[in-house]
Amino acid sequence: MASPTIAANAYASLARVLENTGAGKGSEPNGQSFAALLKDAVGSVVESGRKSDAQTVAMASGKANVMDVVTAVADTDVAVSTLVSVRDRVIAAYEDIMKMPI
Repeated sequence: MASPTIAANAYASLARVLENTGAGKGSEPNGQSFAALLKDAVGSVVESGRKSDAQTVAMASGKANVMDVVTAVADTDVAVSTLVSVRDRVIAAYEDIMKMPI
């Protein structure tokens, strides 16, 4: 199991990657751009992970309830699973598009 420090470093590096790619800049006139939507979704998962890590650290120091930690970890698990499912769907759609004849 990853320690909270390792997880925090992973979240920070993901946030840096998103900032450096410029995701979310330049939205479409009729709504949010795909890059901005993707950045918001990943940011939501990252924030969920941070909350889970904070609850875990608080429990280790005796300031949190076990149920709060379990709930936070479960929420993060659901968020990550959803993100992975969406990623798989996007990749499958891309592969289908690439198989189309020109």
